[in-house]
Amino acid sequence: MAAFRASTRLSLETILSRTRCPTPNHSLRQSRNFGTLPASRTPRRAFHTPPKAKPPPPKPKTARVAAPLTAAGAGLLGLCTLSLWRTETNKSQSHPSNPPPPATTDTRDPSLPRFRLHDIRLHDAASGEPWVTHEDKVYNITDWVAAHPGGDVILRAAGGSVDPYWDIFTIHKSPHVYEILGQYLIGFVDAADLVDGRPAREEVEDPFEDDPVRDPRLITHTAKPRNAEPPNEELDRGFLTENEVFYVRNHMWVPKVAEGEEAEEGHVLTVELPGGETAEYTLRDLRTRFKVHRVTAVLQCSGNRRNDMTRHAGKTNGLQWGVGAISNAEWEGVRLADVLADAGLRVAGPAVLTRATTEDGAADDDNDDPNTITDPSAHHVQFSGLEAYGASIPLPTALDPRGDVLLAFGMNGKPLPRDHGFPLRSVIPGHVAARSVKWLSKIVVADEESPSQWQRRDYKSFGPNEGANPDWEKAKAIQEMPVTSAITRVWVGDGVRRGEVPWLNGGKQGGRGGEGKGVVDIAAVEQKVGFTSKPTRPVTSEEEGSTATATTSPVALQGYAYSGGGREISRVDVSLDGGRTWDQADLVDDWNQTHAKGSKHWAWKRWRYVGQLPELHSLPVSPDRGNEKKHCTELVVKATDDAYNTQPGDHKAIYNVRGNLATAWHRVKVCQRCVRGDEDGRGKGVSWETAQTYGCGFEREAGEVREHMIKSDAK
Repeated sequence: MAAFRASTRLSLETILSRTRCPTPNHSLRQSRNFGTLPASRTPRRAFHTPPKAKPPPPKPKTARVAAPLTAAGAGLLGLCTLSLWRTETNKSQSHPSNPPPPATTDTRDPSLPRFRLHDIRLHDAASGEPWVTHEDKVYNITDWVAAHPGGDVILRAAGGSVDPYWDIFTIHKSPHVYEILGQYLIGFVDAADLVDGRPAREEVEDPFEDDPVRDPRLITHTAKPRNAEPPNEELDRGFLTENEVFYVRNHMWVPKVAEGEEAEEGHVLTVELPGGETAEYTLRDLRTRFKVHRVTAVLQCSGNRRNDMTRHAGKTNGLQWGVGAISNAEWEGVRLADVLADAGLRVAGPAVLTRATTEDGAADDDNDDPNTITDPSAHHVQFSGLEAYGASIPLPTALDPRGDVLLAFGMNGKPLPRDHGFPLRSVIPGHVAARSVKWLSKIVVADEESPSQWQRRDYKSFGPNEGANPDWEKAKAIQEMPVTSAITRVWVGDGVRRGEVPWLNGGKQGGRGGEGKGVVDIAAVEQKVGFTSKPTRPVTSEEEGSTATATTSPVALQGYAYSGGGREISRVDVSLDGGRTWDQADLVDDWNQTHAKGSKHWAWKRWRYVGQLPELHSLPVSPDRGNEKKHCTELVVKATDDAYNTQPGDHKAIYNVRGNLATAWHRVKVCQRCVRGDEDGRGKGVSWETAQTYGCGFEREAGEVREHMIKSDAK
């Protein structure tokens, strides 16, 4: 493998000649090409060291070998053109007839050196020490390139400012990113190159301008790259999440590729085996040479419900997903195991795997075929996408005949949408969605995990005590997902009585999204949850008088439950009083429909619950908007799978600064409101208000998340 990698290293001159770098008078738009070439076809750059800047920089940190520059991620063609564009711009800026403005009084830290812009530009992506500027500061990002969450994309800004790129990639504008960048500070931009305290603004092309148009129903967390989740009322309206509102998790722009018949022959998947041999398959090859399979499976981001962890445990870094970073779809494609076998991969039989070992414990292996695997557990399948993203799964997962791992080209009976991987993606059922790589262009069977940042340093979880700088190497990458559940909709009081619950008999939406309990007589619902005549634990002085009594205020809840690894949800527990008493929800039997199930339980289980809310007396009041005081109760849900795995009760016990795997009990608060009545006082009293859900709870909780993050940043 090492020999193969070494053979791919080409000189910078060879790379530039192969990219046919256009002459400077070509337009930037014509020469830039974002995300159209497979990442795997771009060779590793051989860096050269430029002349040292004057004054010389402080001794740089020991540079790590950067990951290979990808065509979409580092954009050889675009990078080449950008370099030429900068060269022409620099000529006009540094020409003797256009001298820089006179230096002004510089009050910045005198212990750090100053660098002229023409020296900084020498440290571009082709140099051994890439530098960037942010505002008026200079950073040596040599060590950051390999660890950068966006891979080599940061090299687009090398030799210049990151600011115009971060104006596009707005996800970078957060305190923890600035803290990381601050570790690489080496000096300041010379005052002679500053205008009003900043270098002259550069113009860069927006690689997101060709992104697809998204459904307006989606709740957007970041626009560039687009990360969005469906509103709760759309998420689990049906067993299958509609393609248009399936949650979107992008790390870069959406690659622009050929469509229709051109895609059938134009998109090529390359499969590389341990011995270095490769095989190529067009989309037409995959459709016609292999049996097509369908499987219904959930994809869930590891950050699903992250804002729950933020609100209940502490500050987390990452997108503040609600309950919607999860969706369910029926996928169509071919089995990865079939394609690997066709490419020439072989796995030794049981007789070989159990034969005697040598004295040092190693297998007595006389097999000379590098493409015959004797120990699948020591190998991985690496996936690379067109836009630079990479991830991997263990080889046994790929080969498991009951694992249903697909190379998918269809979603819910239609071609893959662009946001979801068109024309080809991997789908790894039961696993974190980070392993289901979109816009798939290359597969490598290797004796190591994918070297990408997303495999080695991102989608992992740690103990609550490990802080912001954990030892990434000691934690395993997230693969199979743990059990989780969420409340997605709540109807209270008159909302139930008026028939607003779509799955109850007489609901205004006529049962859209599948039938739940069927005919329900609200008055006949057992009053066994949300109140207790005798407290199950001693009542504190603060709680004195808060024991609830029965009432006729109905409540209806719905939501989803899911467990990874193909484990089926066996029970969903619901509490209407914050977890003091419990009842069981009804599980919806969606398999009465004609969906392709697959070998295991890869889909979510939707659930429904109807009960009676307690009438709460003397509960502690909580302030709401307008300083109004409200009495509230907390609705709680937790799920258990068929292996009796269940959710932790508290996010504090599973807290990690990345906010991954936020799977604690889901809690939603509902509050009573005062009804003033008419002038004569008729109708006066207290009633429950219908919950308006957003993300992990009420609409107002979105504001609580923002306030919490602001307070955390201020500390």
